[in-house]
Amino acid sequence: MNRFRASKFRHTAARLPRREAWIGDVRAGSVASCGNHVKASCRWIAFNADSAGVLGIVPLERRDGDKRTMSQLCCHSDVVTDFDFSPFDQLLLATGSADETVKVWRLPESGQDMPPGAGLTLGPVGCPVDVLQFHPTADGVLASGAGKRATVWDVGRQQSLTDLDSHGDQLQSLSWKQDGRLLGTSCKDKKLRIFDPRASPAASQSVQGHENNKDSRLVWLGASDYLISAGCSQMREREVKLWDTRKFSSATHCLTLDTSPGAAIPLYDADTGLLVLAGKGENLLWCFEASPSQPALSQVSQCLTEGRTRGLALVPKLALDVMACEVLRVLQLTDAFVVPVSYAVPRKSVQEFHEDLFPDCAGTVPAAAAQAWWAGDSRQVEKVSLHPARRPTEAFTSPLVPCAQRADDTAPGTQLPDTCPADADRSEGSGYSSPSSSLASPGSAATSLSASTGPSSGFASSPSQKSLQSILGPSSRFRHAQGTVLHRDSHITNLKGLSLTTPGECDGFCANHQRVALPLLSAGGQIAVLELSKPGRLPDTAVPTIQNGTAVADLSWDPFDARRLAVAGEDAKIQLWRIPEGGLRDTLQEPEAVLRGHTEKIYSVRFHPVAADILVSSSYDMTVRIWELGAGQEVLCLRGHTDQIFSLAWSPDGKKLATVSKDGKLRLYDPRRSPEPEQEGPGPEGSRGARLVWVCGGDYLLVSGFDSRSERRILLYQARDLPAGPLAVLGIDVAPSTLLPFYDEDTGVVFLTGKGDTRVFLYEVTPEPPHFLECNSFTSSDPHKGFLFLRKTECSVREVEFARALRLGQSALEPVAFRVPRVKKEYFQDDIYPPTRVWWEPALGASAWLAGADGQQRHISLRPADMTPVTEAPKEAPARKFVPAAVYLAEKSDEQKKEELLSAMVAKLGNRDDPLPQDSFEGVDEDEWD
Repeated sequence: MNRFRASKFRHTAARLPRREAWIGDVRAGSVASCGNHVKASCRWIAFNADSAGVLGIVPLERRDGDKRTMSQLCCHSDVVTDFDFSPFDQLLLATGSADETVKVWRLPESGQDMPPGAGLTLGPVGCPVDVLQFHPTADGVLASGAGKRATVWDVGRQQSLTDLDSHGDQLQSLSWKQDGRLLGTSCKDKKLRIFDPRASPAASQSVQGHENNKDSRLVWLGASDYLISAGCSQMREREVKLWDTRKFSSATHCLTLDTSPGAAIPLYDADTGLLVLAGKGENLLWCFEASPSQPALSQVSQCLTEGRTRGLALVPKLALDVMACEVLRVLQLTDAFVVPVSYAVPRKSVQEFHEDLFPDCAGTVPAAAAQAWWAGDSRQVEKVSLHPARRPTEAFTSPLVPCAQRADDTAPGTQLPDTCPADADRSEGSGYSSPSSSLASPGSAATSLSASTGPSSGFASSPSQKSLQSILGPSSRFRHAQGTVLHRDSHITNLKGLSLTTPGECDGFCANHQRVALPLLSAGGQIAVLELSKPGRLPDTAVPTIQNGTAVADLSWDPFDARRLAVAGEDAKIQLWRIPEGGLRDTLQEPEAVLRGHTEKIYSVRFHPVAADILVSSSYDMTVRIWELGAGQEVLCLRGHTDQIFSLAWSPDGKKLATVSKDGKLRLYDPRRSPEPEQEGPGPEGSRGARLVWVCGGDYLLVSGFDSRSERRILLYQARDLPAGPLAVLGIDVAPSTLLPFYDEDTGVVFLTGKGDTRVFLYEVTPEPPHFLECNSFTSSDPHKGFLFLRKTECSVREVEFARALRLGQSALEPVAFRVPRVKKEYFQDDIYPPTRVWWEPALGASAWLAGADGQQRHISLRPADMTPVTEAPKEAPARKFVPAAVYLAEKSDEQKKEELLSAMVAKLGNRDDPLPQDSFEGVDEDEWD
C-alpha cells in the first residue's frame, strides 16, 4: 500500500522571480571544466568570472533591500576549474585550478574586502585539478580529482591522506556518501567506481556507467545505498541512471532525456528526494523525485528560463524561506545574471511551519576532525530543526584558516587578537559537540595585521587615540580617485593585427604626447605609428608602418625628441627610427641608426631621464649596456648578473641604475664609477617576472613580482640599504601577468596593472608606515593589452585630473583620466598640483653626463592664468539652513533616523570634536571634499 501512496512533493512548482530579484552585474566566464561553475553557502555565492583565475563573489541575501555588491576573488594564476564551500563553516571556500594547486580561502563576514591571499595551499599535484568536494561529516577533509587520480586531503595539515589512483582516464566527478564512509567517482573511461578511502586506495566496486565518454556526473542519494549518474548513451542521448550499490552490475532505472551537446548537471536534495537537472547551454530545468523504494525517477515539473545555463547550484537548507514552503532553491548562472529559482510546495496556509515538508536536516557542526575521521570515527552530524524559532543561531568557525578580527568590532582599549575563534582540538578522536566549542588556538597560525600584509594595516588599539584617523589608520588624499574612460571621440578604433607576442619585459606598446607606436603581428617586425591628434576609426586598409625587419622585443620613445623611436629586436640590435613631421605617411624601411654590441636577444631599452642621447639596454647575454647615441656606440657595460634581467630603471636624477633579475637579486649600479653593482639585495621570491620603479624622490625602490605561490605582490626597499631587504610587502592578487608599475612623483601615487588585466590598482606610497595607502581602483569592461601614462601637461586641471593614461584594448586605444572629486573646481587645487618636473626637456648633454656632470630639470606650475589657488580662496561663512517648524512637528523620516544612527556610531568610534582625517591634508578646507 505504501508503494502507491502519493508523494507530498508531487505538486512542487518552480517559481521564477521578477527580474529585479535577479543578481546582476555578472560577467560569467566560459570555462571548460567538469565543475558546476557556481556554488553557494548561507552567506555567499561564488561563480566563475570572465577573467582567468578569478571568481565572482556576491552575497546570497540582500541586506535592508540594498543592492548586492559584486567582488572579485583573484584565486589562481590559471583557470579556476572547480570550487566548493565547506558544509560547516559558511565562509570557507576551496578552489582548484589548472595551475595544479588547491587553495582554501576564508571569505569576509560581509561588506569587507576579499582576502588578498589564500589561507592554505595544497599541491602542486602534477596536473590540473578537475573536481573538488568537502567531506560531509568531518571538518578539514577534502577530496580532489586531478587527471587520473583522486586525492583525499587533511587540509589542516596540508597533506594527503590517501591517493585513489585506479582510474583509467580523466576524473569527471566525485561524490561523498552523506554518512562520509564512501566516495563515488565517474571517469572518462565510462566507469563508475566506489571507494572506501580508509580501507583501501583501490576501488571496492566498479561498473560500466554510460556508453559515451562525454562529461558524466555522479551524486549520492543521501546516506542511502543508491547513486544517480547523468551522462550520454552511445547515440549521444542524455540519460539519467539510478544505481543500487548492493547490486552494482547494472542500473535499476534509466531515464532518457533528449539529444543535446551540453553536459547535464544533477543536483539532489536528500531531505525531499528531489533531483534538479539542467543542461549546460540550455534554458530548461527538470525536476524529478527519486524513489529508491520503487525504484524510479518520476518527473515533478519543468521550468523554462530566460537565460541559458552556464552553471547550477543548490542553496543550503538553512538559507531557505521555510515559511513560504520553499523546499529547494536553485541558482542558475547565465551570461549576465545569477537567477534564484525557488521550488515551493503549494499549501493553503503559509503562516505556519509545515513539519511534514521540512524534516530535520544536517547541522553545521562537524561530527569529527580530519584525523579522528581517518582513524575510524564515523559519527554523524547532529541534525537541527528548520523551524525559525528552533533553528541554531551560533555559526561554526573552522580552525583551518584563521581570520584577522576587524578593529571596529573591538571595544576601545581592547587588544586585537591575531585570529578569529577557531577550534583548537585537532587531535585524533576529537569531536565537535557544539558551536561554542570553537575556541582560539594558542598555537594556530596568526594572520598578521602588519603593514606588510595589506592596505588594511594601521589599526590602532590605544585608548588614548580616539579620533577616526587613529582608529582606522592613515588614509590617502587620493582614496576617492576615479578613473574614467574619456569620450569616444578621443578614441582610436578599428585597430587590427596587434601583436600578442611581445615579451613580458615589454609594456606592449609605447606613447608620448604626440603619437603611439604599436607592434603588429605581421612578419618583419612591423610597427604602426598613429597620431594622437587624429582620433577616430582607422581605415580597413593597411596603415603605413615601420619595417623593423625582425620581431620587436621592446620599444621606447625618446623623452626629449618626440620623433625618435628606439626599437630592440630579437636579432640583438637596437634600431633608431625618425618619424617624419606630421606623422608616418609611407612605409619606413631605413632606420636612422643601428646599435650593435649585444650578442643575444635584447630584453628592454630605456632612455636616460636627464641627459640627452643616452640609452640603456639589457640582454640575454646578461649585460647592461649604455649607449651614446650621438656617436652611435656603446660607452659603458655593466656586469654582475647571473640570470635573466627582468627590469631596469634609472633613478630620477639619472645618477643610479637599478635592476631586478631572475636570480632573485635586486642590484644598484653607479654606472660612471664601476661596471659592478655597488649594492645587492634580495628581490621577489618567484621567478616569473618582476618590474621596478623609483619612488619617494628617488630614496626608495618599488618592486612588483611574485611569491613562491604565484601571488602578485609589491615590495618597498630603501635604496641606500638593499641588503636589508624590503621595508614592506603587500600582496595584491593572483594572476599570470607581471604587474607594470607607473609612479606619479607629484602625488606619490603608484598605478599597478598587468597585460591581460581588467583592473588598475592605485596606492599612495609613503616613507612612513604603513607605506601603502589604498585608493579606489579602476576597472575596465574588457582586458587591456597595455596601459601607459602621458606627461602631466596632458591632464585637465580644471577637472582635477591628476593623471592621464592610454589603455590599449582589443581593437581600440582609449584615454583614461584619473580625477579627484572636489567641490570648488573653479579654483586651482594646488595641494594636488605642486610644480611639476619638466622631464621632457634634457638638463645636459650626453658628453657632459659621461664626464661626471649632473643636472637638474626645471619645474613649472600647471596653474592656468585665470585660476586662483584653492588655498587663497575666500572663506565663506556656512549658510544657515532654514528648517520649517513642520519638520519638528512631523514624525521623523527614515533618512533622519539613519542620520541619527550614523552620528551615534561615529560618536562611539571617537570624539566628534576631534579632527577628521582630511583635516590634516594641507591646503584644502573640509568643504572641498565631495
